[in-house]
Formats: sequence, structure tokens, C-alpha cells
Amino acid sequence: MKLFGLSPAIRGWCLIPAVLLAASASDARTAAPSRRSPAQIKAFVARAMEGTGARGLAIAVIEDGRVAHVGAYGFRNAKDEPLTADTVMYAASLTKTVFAYTVMQLAGQGRLDLDRPIAALLPRPLPDYGTDADVVRAYADYGPLADDPRWRAITPRMVLDHSTGFANYFFFEDDKRARIHFDPGTRYAYSGDGMILLQLGIEKGLGFSIGALTDANFRRLGMTHTSLVWRDDFAANMADGWTADGAALPHDERSRVRAAGSMDTTIADFARFAAAFVRGEGLSPASRAEMVRPQLRITSSRQFPTLWPQLQLPPEQQRSDLAAGLGVIVFAGPQGPGFYKGGHDDATGNTMVCVERGRRCVVILANDVRAERAFPAIVRFILGETGAPWDWEYGDLVFWDGIAPSR
Repeated sequence: MKLFGLSPAIRGWCLIPAVLLAASASDARTAAPSRRSPAQIKAFVARAMEGTGARGLAIAVIEDGRVAHVGAYGFRNAKDEPLTADTVMYAASLTKTVFAYTVMQLAGQGRLDLDRPIAALLPRPLPDYGTDADVVRAYADYGPLADDPRWRAITPRMVLDHSTGFANYFFFEDDKRARIHFDPGTRYAYSGDGMILLQLGIEKGLGFSIGALTDANFRRLGMTHTSLVWRDDFAANMADGWTADGAALPHDERSRVRAAGSMDTTIADFARFAAAFVRGEGLSPASRAEMVRPQLRITSSRQFPTLWPQLQLPPEQQRSDLAAGLGVIVFAGPQGPGFYKGGHDDATGNTMVCVERGRRCVVILANDVRAERAFPAIVRFILGETGAPWDWEYGDLVFWDGIAPSR
């Protein structure tokens, strides 16, 4: 297959409306606001933190593909030590976008075919790695897939657009065992263990270290306090977190490279990545375009739980403005096409929302998960209405309205 080939019969590409490919600026229903000053952003964030109870969050603004503003607000820990632009924070699933960016560099260099099955990269059948204790510890136990030959069909593209058929993580299965829930490539279902499979294929099949490849990108972009594994020098200025009920949790010092979510970063560093990504730096034009091209229609009413059949909508109710890209979700909104990626755990809430027109982004890293309730209002205040699919991403979460300081 060609590097960026696509089979309509498998991918359902013909169902993706053309509106997702391009949207004219003349169609914008809501104009982007004037650029907000640092003082305006600080004042709005203060209201958002009061309204949600969040103790800490950091924001970066990208304008025309360049970092225009970086700010950190509140505290990095229960000692009330200040959160700063250089505080090391957990990136959570923003790691997946960095991983996808790295994968697309390999694709653009001709080192990886997005449509060649990962099985073809590996020197051994995937289930055989279930007997390798080092692989099981570092990646996952693939032994249970021996009775399901569909693992042979999974490609890098299916990993990056979340259509492997895996659960988010195998440990969410009732018996904690790997399984494939639907024919790979046929629908979207978010999967961290899908990312880990591609990491295995690249590292064991192609001989590249994901840690080394991402570190090279971080150095090139000046991201001096970012890594997919914990570094001791992070300890002097790192963020702990707060849960939805206000409990403080210590920072998790991750010791293994995990493509699905092991990255630590700072708001200043990740702003550099977001700016590079939105302007296409470090990627071939074809790779940059492929990442933000609609790959697979979103057929669910919300993203989580990933495999819950009740969330699957009939065709006439499915959204026409939403699709999986590669490592991001792409949408069509009032300002034209855009893309976003979120990140979340019990004490972390992150998001990156970008609109292609003007190469504008907002990045939010919050070390308090309660801040997620204010994400739509903050992004709207800075970028205007984007069309980012907040309800699909966060389900039943009740958002702060940007006005009333209610908790």
C-alpha cells in the first residue's frame, strides 16, 4: 500500500462529510475575539478557579503558530508552593499526541508504512510475546490473543485513530486479559493499549527507541523539562495534584516509557510543542496533513466508556462535524476546521485545542482535575467558539458557565 493509502471499504471514509476537510472563513458564525492580554487571561482564570475550586492550572496561548502567552496560576502542592511556567506537570494522554507526531516523522521518512500491519514488523507472532516476561512487564501480555487472528490486521493507522478493537487498557477487562472486541479498523474506541502495541512494533520490529526519538524532538524544540520517564532533576519543581473531592495526590514518578501516557512536561515546554505542531515544524507536509485529516467517523454519543454499546448512535444521529485524526480528534466548528486532544487522570486535567485558521491554540495543564469544568469557558474566552466537542469528551460533567462562581 502507499504510505498514506486508505481503503474506503474498511475505513468508511465515504461517510465522512466534506465539511470536515475544509471550512470557509466566510462560514464563521462567531468571530474569534480580539487577542486577550495576560491581565485579562489572569483575571478570567482567577474566576474559573474560584468557580470550580481548582487549586492550580497553567495556560499557553499560540497565535499564528508561535507562543504568545504562557501563564501559571495557583499552587503546585498542598504546601501552597506556587505553580510556575517551569513546574513539571503530568501530561497524561497528551503523551499520545507526542507519540503520534513521532510516528508520523517515521512515516514521512519512509521508515514506517501506516497501512502495513504491525504483525509484519515483529520478528515473532504477537501472542508469542506473552511468554516473554520483559515484554509483558514493559508493554502488555499479548498471549490471550492467540485464539483471535484479527491481531494480524492491526496497522499503525488503526492504532493512531483508535480503531484496534482493544479496550482502553486490558486491565479494564473483567479478567484483565487482552481481547479484540470488533474487527480492527471498523469503528472508534479509545485505547491506550493500542498505543502500547505500536510502541512494541516500533521498538522490537524497527529497532527504534520511542524514548530516544521523543527526547531528540524535545531537545530540538527546546523542551528542557520534558521526558517520557521521570528525571531526578524534576523533583525541585514538580506538581502534585488534587482529585475531584479535593484530596491531594503526590506526583507519580513514572520509570518506564509508555507511549499512551508517561510524559512529564511544563506548560512552557508543551507550548513549544503545540506551536511546532500547529505550524507543521518537524513533519513533512504530507504527515502534518494526515494527522489532522478525518480518518474515521465518530459513531458514539461520547468517548467514555469506550466499549459501552449504549453509546453507539444510529447513522442519522451521528455527528457530522467530528472524526478521528491520527493522535488527535478533528472537528469542524464556527471558525473552520480544528483539532484537539485531552488528558486526564484522578488528579490531572489537560487539553490542547487548536483551530487551523490563524494557527491558534490554547493548552491547559491542570494539576487539579476540578479545573476541567472550566475548560470550555477558558478556551472560548481566548479563542472564541471553536466547536470543540466538550460534551463528547467529558460526558455528564457539569461545566462552569464562565460567569457564576458556583462550586
